[in-house]
Amino acid sequence: MTTQRHIVRRVTGMDTADGAGVKLKRVIGQPALDMLDPFLLLDEFRSDQAGDYIEGFPEHPHRGFETVTYMLAGRMRHGDNHGNTGDLGPGSVQWMTAGRGILHSEMPQQEEGLMWGFQLWVNLPAADKMIEPRYQDIPPGDIPVVHPSEGVTVRVVAGELAGAKGPVAGIATQPVYLDVSLAPGARLDLALPEEHSAFAYVFEGESAVVGGETLSRSELGVLSKGSTVALSATGHTRLLVVAGRPLKEPVARYGPFVMNTPAQIHEAIADFRAGKF
Repeated sequence: MTTQRHIVRRVTGMDTADGAGVKLKRVIGQPALDMLDPFLLLDEFRSDQAGDYIEGFPEHPHRGFETVTYMLAGRMRHGDNHGNTGDLGPGSVQWMTAGRGILHSEMPQQEEGLMWGFQLWVNLPAADKMIEPRYQDIPPGDIPVVHPSEGVTVRVVAGELAGAKGPVAGIATQPVYLDVSLAPGARLDLALPEEHSAFAYVFEGESAVVGGETLSRSELGVLSKGSTVALSATGHTRLLVVAGRPLKEPVARYGPFVMNTPAQIHEAIADFRAGKF
């Protein structure tokens, strides 16, 4: 039986800064929506003022979760203390599994122009929090583009749609990550795993209709459980639709460390200070 998802909660991005002063909108991970299991944070960074982003995100630690960076415009260079480096350009994705610990940096590759993208934090299950760190660096050309209905274009980062499978693989929360573009009057009935937590976030155009309700630009709609969600638009719009299997485990957070107990957080801090990352 098909069950329709609808919006059960609305959140507007909150202006803040992170890293060395990078200005951004925090959507998940703010007072109005602390988390949406398994999602811990969603930031949108967008500016054509170099002063808003030029200092970047100098070296910082992570343990116990995954960071997903999706670039729409601009270039960001990443590096870590394991010797990994990479260049994230427009349309590229990096899915980093921090696991037991990593020190990495994300620094702009430009001194002017538009820098625009997202960072999503995805929790790891208790069994995987101390695994070896790994990266999935995905260039734009490896992300399939499908047209599941008239006037609809979807980039499939993770999950499956219209016979295409996203390049992100081997993630415990079985994520769906879609960049959906809707032309005026277009409609899409999008299938999602029924028990996954899911949200829609409008980032281009004035609004989209999600589950029968209008969702405005820079507004996130938390979706009810269900097997499909109806998307439509009166004008051109673009939105993220993201879903993941909830872990239903205790969460202990301290800055860039996400574990299950306070004792594990203390251990993470001690390991970081002892240079064990």
